[in-house]
Amino acid sequence: MEYRRFAMGALWTNAYLLWDAEGVAVLVDPGGDPSEALGFAEEKGLEIEWILLTHGHGDHIGGLDEARKRSRKGVAIHHADATMLTSPEENLSRWMGSPVKSGAADKVLEDGEIFWAGSIEVRVIHTPGHTAGSSCFLLRDGAKELLVSGDTLFARSVGRTDLPGGSETELKSSLVKLAALADTLPVLPGHGPETNLGREKKENPYWP
Repeated sequence: MEYRRFAMGALWTNAYLLWDAEGVAVLVDPGGDPSEALGFAEEKGLEIEWILLTHGHGDHIGGLDEARKRSRKGVAIHHADATMLTSPEENLSRWMGSPVKSGAADKVLEDGEIFWAGSIEVRVIHTPGHTAGSSCFLLRDGAKELLVSGDTLFARSVGRTDLPGGSETELKSSLVKLAALADTLPVLPGHGPETNLGREKKENPYWP
């Protein structure tokens, strides 16, 4: 499994393109103009199977409709955030000055659900706190494993809990849930630099 990060939108949201040895890919959180990521996928001969959304805020779905055109199976998001895709009020983009309204999800996810994109196993870990439906994706391809954490966990920080649907108590519980994973697990967050779980357990001031 290989991956590449693309910064998208006004808030420099981290979108990730991840793919297996056969060129089957997933695109995570296309938060703005996805043309660079889509161009890279075309250049590498990658076929995007799914678009995965860690949550439904406008800065993570701004390029969704354009990216969806290149996805074989469409868009997947946890059921608790699914209505945010079609509502600029719920996804908060109305208040950011650039309303985002997308089509409905093609797949609504549940905690613990496992599905595949080529040889990449995608496991859904529901981690509410930033939003009610925030989720991390544990991706495994052979011996390689990584966590796409969205706005649940950043390098030495966490996502905001003071927005609608947020909860500091739930976020702390979500971090405890992630603590069961390996310390060596690489973490690809929704904003900022990459990290790993062990480093966050030791250095993140928000870790419970």
